Amino acid sequence: MKQKQFAALPFRIKAAELRILLITTRRKRRWSVPKGSPMLRKRAHRVAAIEAYEEAGLRGKISRHALGRFKHSKRKGKRKIQCEVALFPLEVTKQHRRLPERGERKLLWLPAPEAARLVHRSKLRQLIESFAVAHARRR
Repeated sequence: MKQKQFAALPFRIKAAELRILLITTRRKRRWSVPKGSPMLRKRAHRVAAIEAYEEAGLRGKISRHALGRFKHSKRKGKRKIQCEVALFPLEVTKQHRRLPERGERKLLWLPAPEAARLVHRSKLRQLIESFAVAHARRR
């Protein structure tokens, strides 16, 4: 059985360039996006927004529609759990310096193509690339 998770794809436009925020995972220190498990009485996109605040201090406008899904595995004790992660774009309007998980992760704003190259999961890479292409078409 796969466990569901929800993630935010934090982005902003700076000097007409789409930039993506990546964070490191706690355990392996790989570049990824803020994500977390379902919460009682919270819709998927809201969970993604909450995780973006807790893990990176981000506030903004989150889409109710997922860009797509990618697979991810995590450890719970000695067990390895397979997760399917729905990814929601989050247009960042504010980044707080004080946040619940301060000091536990590194954060990095990058141009979309560079962010796509750094992430470990190939499906997440594809989602970032397709988001960048769709965003360029709208401009």
